This record gives sequence, structure tokens and C-alpha cells, in this order.
Amino acid sequence: MSVLTYPEAIGVGLLQGVTELFPVSSLGHSILVPALIGGSWKRDLNVSAAGSPYLNVLIGLHLATALALVVYFWRDWVRIIRGLLTSVVQRRIETVDQKLAWLLIVATVPVGIVGLALNKVFQDALGTPKVAAAFLALNGLVLYGAERLKRGGSGRRRAGDAAVDELGPDGLPLHPDEVSDLRITGKLNWKQAAIVGGAQVLALLPGISRSGVTMSAGIFKGLRHEDAARFAFLLATPVIGAAALLKVPSLLGPAGDGIRGQVLAGSVAAFVAGYVATRFLTKYFETRTLTPFAIYCTLAGLGSLAYLSWG
Repeated sequence: MSVLTYPEAIGVGLLQGVTELFPVSSLGHSILVPALIGGSWKRDLNVSAAGSPYLNVLIGLHLATALALVVYFWRDWVRIIRGLLTSVVQRRIETVDQKLAWLLIVATVPVGIVGLALNKVFQDALGTPKVAAAFLALNGLVLYGAERLKRGGSGRRRAGDAAVDELGPDGLPLHPDEVSDLRITGKLNWKQAAIVGGAQVLALLPGISRSGVTMSAGIFKGLRHEDAARFAFLLATPVIGAAALLKVPSLLGPAGDGIRGQVLAGSVAAFVAGYVATRFLTKYFETRTLTPFAIYCTLAGLGSLAYLSWG
């Protein structure tokens, strides 16, 4: 008999799809929510339990979320990949697409190296509900700190930094995404891109959000909120996708016995939730900030820690 039900898989899929993109930590919620619900959820969805299939389930869900990002940003990825190929062939970096492609590569290297080396260590040592709750509260403080540093303590969101020419070579208005890419490539140099990408290493800690720390680092380096979110989402695609693809083959072996149907159902839910979340957040950060998420993470983390400790 399977140790994972379809309602559990679909519920976790929806949770993963939303929390991977929202700056609230998907891993933290994937550990905390089952523990708070209790019962069979706590037993079946325990990432640190010996022989638990839950980690394999989460791997499949991550791949679905990465696919949702690819589908949403497919036009951008066509431009970025074309820019990378032309840059390699021409041996120069001149266009916005070429520079953005290399910025994403530079930003991916730090978390790729550290993730391969320490991912299992972090999960084995820190994959417990109380630890996830504590780091979730810390995540809230990180998000709030980024907002305060950006605003210089004024409590108001800055309109933006340097203006860019919003007309293309043909004199026609550029697409808003292209304008955002102009601002990103104009603001970040190679070192800053490595710092922003390197912030993702903190997301190996359950409760620390990958998108949240990446956005916070981008905002700290001078990006607008919408540009920081766009760079974070583009950067998440290869990081999440590559990490999932490395481990998904395990689901085809004994580790996937009895749960492949559930993983598929959960992956569909994660894909839909991830796509909707991305669509919502790209619009949200055009006019709003990280502050509501900071408040939520801090209160949810502290509340969960208190409940788990004394409940």
C-alpha cells in the first residue's frame, strides 16, 4: 500500500507551486505544513524520516515548477539563448540579450557549486519543522531588511533608478520585458550578478526563500522590485530545473515504486499553481513591495515555532 495519497500529493503540489515563486520558502512550507496539519500528513510527508518518499515527491514537483517558468518566459528564453549563441560565435558581448544570458550564467555558478556539495548535508541536518519555522521567521527579517535598506528607512518605495531608452533601433516602443532587461543589464555587473545569484545558497536552509533572498539581493544592488523579481524568476529556472533533473531519474527506479501516479498528479498541480503564481507576482511587483511577505514569514515562523514547541 502506498504511503502517499493523491490528496496529499495534490495538496503539496499546489503548495510547492505557489511557495516556490512567492518569497516565502517552498521547502520551509513543505516541511512545516504537514507537521502542523498532523495525522497522516505528518507521517507521510516527513522529509527527514528514514525511507520516506517525500523528498522524491518534492523533486518531481520542483521540475514541474521549473517547466511552468519555462512556459511563462518562453519568449524571453528564446531571446536569451539566441543571445548566448551569438555571443559565443561572435566572441563578444554587445547586446542586451547577450549580456543578460551571461549574467544569468555567472549568477548560477555559486549556488550550483555549493548546492551540489552541501545540499544533502543541509537537508539531513536541518530538515525538521522547528528548524524550518525558525528560518522562516529569519526569512521575514531578511525581506524586511532589504526593503528598509532600499528605502533608506523612509518607509516609501523608491520609484526607480536610472531611466532607459524605451525605444528600439527601429524607433518603435520596446516590450516592457525588454525595457526591464535594459535596466537589469545596465545596473548589474558581473560581480554584482554573482552576489545576487550567490544569495540563493541561503535557500538551502529550509525556511529561507530562494526567490526572496535573490530579490532582496537584487533590490540591495539597486534593481527595481519588478526587475529584481524578473531576474529572480529567470535565474530560478535553470537552478530549479537542473537540480530536479539530476534526481528525477531516481523516481524511475525503486524510489518511485507506488508513488509515480501521485507524483504526476502533484506535478500537474504544481505546474498550474506555479504558472498562476508567476503571472500574479510579475504584475504585483510592478507597484508593490516585499513587506507583506516579510510580515507573513515572521509571524508564521514564530507562530509555528511556538506551536511546535509548546503545542
